[in-house]
Amino acid sequence: MTATTDGSTGASLRPLAASASDTDITIPAAAAGVPEAAARATRRATDFLLAKQDAEGWWKGDLETNVTMDAEDLLLRQFLGIQDEETTRAAALFIRGEQREDGTWATFYGGPGELSTTIEAYVALRLAGDSPEAPHMARAAEWIRSRGGIASARVFTRIWLALFGWWKWDDLPELPPELIYFPTWVPLNIYDFGCWARQTIVPLTIVSAKRPVRPAPFPLDELHTDPARPNPPRPLAPVASWDGAFQRIDKALHAYRKVAPRRLRRAAMNSAARWIIERQENDGCWGGIQPPAVYSVIALYLLGYDLEHPVMRAGLESLDRFAVWREDGARMIEACQSPVWDTCLATIALADAGVPEDHPQLVKASDWMLGEQIVRPGDWSVKRPGLPPGGWAFEFHNDNYPDIDDTAEVVLALRRVRHHDPERVEKAIGRGVRWNLGMQSKNGAWGAFDVDNTSAFPNRLPFCDFGEVIDPPSADVTAHVVEMLAVEGLAHDPRTRRGIQWLLDAQEADGSWFGRWGVNYVYGTGSVIPALTAAGLPTSHPAIRRAVRWLESVQNEDGGWGEDLRSYRYVREWSGRGASTASQTGWALMALLAAGERDSKAVERGVAWLAATQREDGSWDEPYFTGTGFPWDFSINYNLYRQVFPLTALGRYVHGEPFAKKSRAADAPAEAAPAEVKGS
Repeated sequence: MTATTDGSTGASLRPLAASASDTDITIPAAAAGVPEAAARATRRATDFLLAKQDAEGWWKGDLETNVTMDAEDLLLRQFLGIQDEETTRAAALFIRGEQREDGTWATFYGGPGELSTTIEAYVALRLAGDSPEAPHMARAAEWIRSRGGIASARVFTRIWLALFGWWKWDDLPELPPELIYFPTWVPLNIYDFGCWARQTIVPLTIVSAKRPVRPAPFPLDELHTDPARPNPPRPLAPVASWDGAFQRIDKALHAYRKVAPRRLRRAAMNSAARWIIERQENDGCWGGIQPPAVYSVIALYLLGYDLEHPVMRAGLESLDRFAVWREDGARMIEACQSPVWDTCLATIALADAGVPEDHPQLVKASDWMLGEQIVRPGDWSVKRPGLPPGGWAFEFHNDNYPDIDDTAEVVLALRRVRHHDPERVEKAIGRGVRWNLGMQSKNGAWGAFDVDNTSAFPNRLPFCDFGEVIDPPSADVTAHVVEMLAVEGLAHDPRTRRGIQWLLDAQEADGSWFGRWGVNYVYGTGSVIPALTAAGLPTSHPAIRRAVRWLESVQNEDGGWGEDLRSYRYVREWSGRGASTASQTGWALMALLAAGERDSKAVERGVAWLAATQREDGSWDEPYFTGTGFPWDFSINYNLYRQVFPLTALGRYVHGEPFAKKSRAADAPAEAAPAEVKGS
């Protein structure tokens, strides 16, 4: 399979300061052909990326997900009575533009139609005035009915419908607000959930307790398989199974609702409200992501906070900042924004591409990242109360939930830059390294936001039928932390060695690694190999040789690499398989280059593919989703991935591995780390 592009080209963009062409990028002596093409592509990509930097020093690409963000934004406005004609028109224009020919909406480019997404999009378009008799609406309704109708939708979709009386609250799982009182040692306390789920569940306990219904502006009979019996009972799982046990617990909670002491329930809702308000960010959002913000606004509104209350006003204003207005007048909602992540990755890419380490734009990026370090405790400190803060978040404002992955990559980015205040940089890096080390889980690996967030119970709740709700350690995050620790001279620290051993143990039988936050095995493998070699494992190590063979075996005929999101569900058929993309080709090349394969045919073909598919303006086209929110359930197209990862790979091909000559891991014998880990 080959990637598709729209064939368009754009005018060459100029950077804010000097272009890459004005810097000291040199091409190593090599035979004519691929090396020269790589160098040209590197220069053009560098110019393009430099030109995309904001005047404040950060980079941010649009973050595309799916139309549930846009549909739920319209539903929220309908619920609060704040809808306006222009916003509704623009949102509907975007939603219509994402509909597939069969009438459905997918959760990723080229993916299959998805029931809950299609239901929410359909309802949003009805709110925008689209007639159910219109051909595009009739196709959608017919498909929805063929898949079981509203009754087969996920819980979150049916909650939105229940807000307007389109579904019965009694037929939804119960979520009592008394959950806020569970101590951390009790199963299913709120800190057993991943931070994104925790921020969503706490306000939803208030919504569940209040069970509000706003008069529906129209019926949705056309979305039921049997309008006379819209809420058919769901079969109970066997009593002896976990699912059966939790279903029966849910029935008991429904019974408890009828006898719950009113004073206790009111106190629990007020405690939940305090928890929500205490976690509102300075920009008015919650956790820097859209879903918790939406549910927090609804919960506080139900408790009597009017729309002019400062908390509510700030919350609603923050939601408007998730909107991306397009040239055609359409309005797309981002689930979150990724400036810290994009900025550290762009800095690494530019530095590895040969931009001087004291280049003004790299220094400006470094300044901005230094100003984003979080120096106050957040929810992570519940499990690590004595650990000093020092991490970085993913978004502009998310001080409660710094990200272990971002922190590792920011440290790696800061090490690429020669800053005018080295003491300030060293202090910031020291805080970041200390915080990352303190967030290591007991198995030796790292999750994204929390420590040992591995309870099996949350995933069993009837309420949690969509996406990941816990944050266990993953290979990609662990790899980035290990790479950062190696660069900081800690390759032989016992904590780093435990991380290395975990990575070796986590390797799949075929030689790849699972990718939790990127698609998928290509991302995991592209993250782990550079980490292992930075930590001192020789390129001849069996784990690295197995990974190289796997990457070579899944390279596409056109020379690139790609992996479809279906690999999360259909591993055998889709692992490492999909149309070639710029970002995934970059990941594969980064792994192969780290494994010492610069002169291999696979690397040559991959580099040639990147050079051949680059646009005239230095960019790449990439409609495919290569980022992961929840494996399979929630996918992301990071619009900057198509720039930073190809440039990083090309830069390392042209200039060599970034720390090959001056790695801090070289302070100790290279063989020391591998000698003390198993897995060979």
